[in-house]
Amino acid sequence: MLIAFIVAHVTANGRTEIRIAGNMVAEATAEAADDGAIVAAIFNLLDPNPDQRWPLDGSPHELTIGGSRVLVQLRDESERINPNSAAPQLLEALLRLTGSDAESARRLAASISEWVGSDPAGRQQEAQLVEYQAAGLDYGPPNAPLETIDELGRVLGMTPAVLAAVRPHLTLFGPPEPNALSADPIVAAALSQIRQVAPIAAPANQGPDAPLIVRMIASALGPSNARVQRSAIVRVGASLPGGYTVLAWGGDLD
Repeated sequence: MLIAFIVAHVTANGRTEIRIAGNMVAEATAEAADDGAIVAAIFNLLDPNPDQRWPLDGSPHELTIGGSRVLVQLRDESERINPNSAAPQLLEALLRLTGSDAESARRLAASISEWVGSDPAGRQQEAQLVEYQAAGLDYGPPNAPLETIDELGRVLGMTPAVLAAVRPHLTLFGPPEPNALSADPIVAAALSQIRQVAPIAAPANQGPDAPLIVRMIASALGPSNARVQRSAIVRVGASLPGGYTVLAWGGDLD
């Protein structure tokens, strides 16, 4: 009986380990398919014929890579606001449009600009530190660009609810001012508020061959129903060395 028990235990453990190994192989296969789909999307955007390039509107494009089915979505990263370089007035408009009251939006926009060091009229760092200490915080603004969007959660006055509201409209890879022609309604409205004109003309540097900053999201359904999503942010343009530069690549870039 003891020998039978040991044999059954070893067999059960072996089957479990085989299943785990199989799942790992399936996920790795799906992940590789995602990466391949992103590379395919990059080369699609480099097609000399503009009519053959996929639009940057988030519509899904289906590819089959190996044994995996992959859906790829492309969006123009310049449709979002970059808090590292955006004007405080644009940040304030975004905060107001996403639910903050006027005074909170003004103060928080100023705090973000001081945090990233983009406001030339900002207060001295010592004065900023005193304000953070008065709020019970043991740190102050680094006066340096954000490394992640999550870092905004450390800015004085920022709350989880406010961060969740503005996060879908933010990027660390876009230009100082978003492209109003591709921006989502909230960002477009924020731009209209600070310019007080509508509609907004296209930026002068947005010609058909100008480099683009593109967010690529690949979602693969691989062997054994393994589901893996990968994202990349890539600068693409014929004028760039090699045609493209990878700015970020990972599982979730939000």
